[in-house]
Amino acid sequence: MAEQLSFDLPVRTALGREDFFVSPANAVAVATIEATAGWPDRKLVLSGPAGSGKTHLVHVWVRQTGAQIVAASDLTHRDIAALATGPVAIEDVPEILEDLAAQDALFHLHNLMFAQGQPLLMTGRGTPAHWNIGLPDLQSRIAGTNHVALDQPDDNLMAAVLVKLFADRQITPKADVVPYLISHIERSFDAASRIVERLDRIALSERQNLSRTLAARLLGSERPPV
Repeated sequence: MAEQLSFDLPVRTALGREDFFVSPANAVAVATIEATAGWPDRKLVLSGPAGSGKTHLVHVWVRQTGAQIVAASDLTHRDIAALATGPVAIEDVPEILEDLAAQDALFHLHNLMFAQGQPLLMTGRGTPAHWNIGLPDLQSRIAGTNHVALDQPDDNLMAAVLVKLFADRQITPKADVVPYLISHIERSFDAASRIVERLDRIALSERQNLSRTLAARLLGSERPPV
């Protein structure tokens, strides 16, 4: 059998619906995203921890609706009236907590889209009722928006995420790597992303197979001394 090596290839993140693994941790969110016509007031907040799949689901929704994606922090540079004429996804709303101009822009976008019956999707970490947006009228509208959350992954979802993260980097680990990682890393998407990136980098620099032995060595080096 030919020896498996890692190569320094560009990361191509797969963001299609067929690439999104559905499990009990995200099934409600996926079903809600796919049912835009049923959103109360044509708006939705999608929340979840870092790396939980928010951006992936946003791209699924964009393919479904033709929506534009705008980072909340970029709203002050956009034509709000033009944006409001079609579906829009606003990502990372909590990042504008100290940006009053961006909050004002989102408030006006929200009102224009509501008046025109256009669907609005907003994302961020944590419960939207606790985002504490400085503009009270905007915070009240966000808090009153239908909300779905992506939960931390179960074993099946962690396995699917790890496989996808490796595939995005165009590498195939040995068969026992993913089960080993599931049982030894923090149960979060963020942790999965970090460990895959580090394993890829080390395997490349050392020209080694991406094996369980390499994973164990990396995880052992990251544990604090007893």
